[in-house]
Amino acid sequence: MGGFSAGLLLGCLAAAAPAALATGIAPYPAQNGTTNTAADLFRMPLCGRGFKLEEATIDQMQHAMQNGTLTSVQLVKCYIERVFQTDDYINSLLEFNPDVLDIAEQRDAERRAGKVCGPLHGIPFTVKDNIATKDKMETTAGSWALLGSKVPRDAFVVQKLRNAGAVLFGKATLSEWADMRSNNYSEGYSARGGQARSAYNFTVNPGGSSSGSAIGVSVNAIAFSIGTETDGSVINPAMRNSIVGFKPTVGLTSRAGVIPETEHQDSVGTFGRTVRDAVYALDAIYGRDKRDNYTLAQQAPEGGFAQFLTDKRALKGAVFGLPWQSFWGHADPEQLRQLTAVLDLIKAAGATIINGTEITDYETIVSPDWWDWDWGTRRGFANESEYTVVKVDFYNNIKSYLSGLENTNIRSLEDIVEFNYANDGSEGGNPWPLGHPAFYSGQDGFLASLETKGIQDETYWQALNFVQTKTRQGIDDALIYKGKRLAGLLVPPAVGQTYQISAQAGYPVATVPVGIHSATGMEFGLAILQTAWAEAELVKWASAIEDLQLTTKNNIYKRSLPTWNGYMKKNIPLLNIDEGSP
Repeated sequence: MGGFSAGLLLGCLAAAAPAALATGIAPYPAQNGTTNTAADLFRMPLCGRGFKLEEATIDQMQHAMQNGTLTSVQLVKCYIERVFQTDDYINSLLEFNPDVLDIAEQRDAERRAGKVCGPLHGIPFTVKDNIATKDKMETTAGSWALLGSKVPRDAFVVQKLRNAGAVLFGKATLSEWADMRSNNYSEGYSARGGQARSAYNFTVNPGGSSSGSAIGVSVNAIAFSIGTETDGSVINPAMRNSIVGFKPTVGLTSRAGVIPETEHQDSVGTFGRTVRDAVYALDAIYGRDKRDNYTLAQQAPEGGFAQFLTDKRALKGAVFGLPWQSFWGHADPEQLRQLTAVLDLIKAAGATIINGTEITDYETIVSPDWWDWDWGTRRGFANESEYTVVKVDFYNNIKSYLSGLENTNIRSLEDIVEFNYANDGSEGGNPWPLGHPAFYSGQDGFLASLETKGIQDETYWQALNFVQTKTRQGIDDALIYKGKRLAGLLVPPAVGQTYQISAQAGYPVATVPVGIHSATGMEFGLAILQTAWAEAELVKWASAIEDLQLTTKNNIYKRSLPTWNGYMKKNIPLLNIDEGSP
């Protein structure tokens, strides 16, 4: 599995000048009743001098730019055309970067001068709209409340990507305030951005809260994207849109400049159509940052993570754990049929899979009813609930973030709540039917946080200790079998408890595409759980499994292209269907 040389990752610090967005590209094709099929409507033309952009990898884009088949400017224009073709349907892009063509032109000039920063040089990307960019774009978390506010600087991860030579294409849509504001809502909806929709089924929950980031990558409307996760917001939309998602250990990627939920679980992650593409992005954004002291304790290998990419041969002799009672028992029969077929492939490649490597005390800490971040309270113990921690942290963390903004009167959670009430028709401050149907429960998440006043009382500290200690112990125990550490825990990410336990621990997760629910057409994946700072293990095994999927003859269990099912429908809010058919 050849790739770009890791030795060229440093050195591009170019700044971009303002530019008008003018492409001369025709709009998407007209609809002609029933004469156009979805495949016809969304077919991608060739890019540049005959380059096939659909499903192209970053390495293929780099090769085309090196041999003159393609320029970064042409690549950007082709992605603009793809957005014109698709975004009225999927709504994955919240805002174009008006400087994007000038940035691409500068990257081309650098290439002509022999200065290529690395695998992301000249490659367009998007970031979730809760990640700050100090440019002509807004950073609002999808809310009108922050429109016009000025951030003090680029988020650390954005600056790192600029330094790596990547081209910031725009801001991706998301679930407003990254799902913190409401507990009954339409996933992927924000007042400012509208409803993001998956091209696998336009009428069903697209996964969130990094919805637009995942959808854009999935439909080939961007090369890669950056999202954030507090509890599932990278892994869930990645697996529901048939792409790769990496959620790093809390502290591997800086949260400075990211609109927060909780400092104890927030993590910036990456999306790609392949493991390699997602890892190239991860290599660009990780690192220590004095503005996020969690990063100062990080343990990362010298030379980055791309060096650990491998192929199916690595699976020979590998030993994985299967926490059946903890997680697999919650998967529906259709998932089990397809996922166990992939497990059979992995075993046929020479790996061993140990069933019954359970999360310690899973009977207590794993919700029996799917994802539930207030499971502790539901069973009678608020001092054992993740939500107890998140509610307090959000009140304090958002106040700290807002204090760094200019040109806004929004300085606290109280201000946000009042703004939503004052703009009930658009921001849905009140529950439906008084507010907005996409925010069915109004802003009950904000009100729950507001009630805490950010006070870190005994219940808070007990909850924090319980949640972190129990989940870390649970995963770490499951990773040891007969005194030896396993390569990872294989789990079904469509079972939301998988990434929830990992999120509470602050541990890393990676997911790769596998199959489709026949009833909904929505995708699901296979995820790997690991302990803190074990991203190298995730890269190794995710890339090995992906290579096995792609090189096994007649194997159907892998990434599939969007079906555009229901693209003519416009129902808001979307159906919050999370499980598939029996």
